[in-house]
Amino acid sequence: LRGDMSVVGPRPHMVEYNKAYTKQVDNKKLKERHLILPGITGLAQVRGYRGEVKADEDIINRINADLYYIENWTFIMDLKITIQTFINVIKGEEKAN
Repeated sequence: LRGDMSVVGPRPHMVEYNKAYTKQVDNKKLKERHLILPGITGLAQVRGYRGEVKADEDIINRINADLYYIENWTFIMDLKITIQTFINVIKGEEKAN
């Protein structure tokens, strides 16, 4: 409501997580995610890259999906992500914790 977040965009990590993830992901990529407003949902979330990070691939795939979203954003993409989010909420999803 204050304009601090968008409906769709990269989901923010806690600062200490960003520090920990620099071992798996280039720090520059982590910082690029903060160039736009964070979102309530995002491309990484609808692709299943959400929840606890158990393996390096989890965070790498999440960051790559966020960067793809930033570099290829369209209004249609936002609509698709929003619709997919509602579908995932209704049908349930394994990593929705």
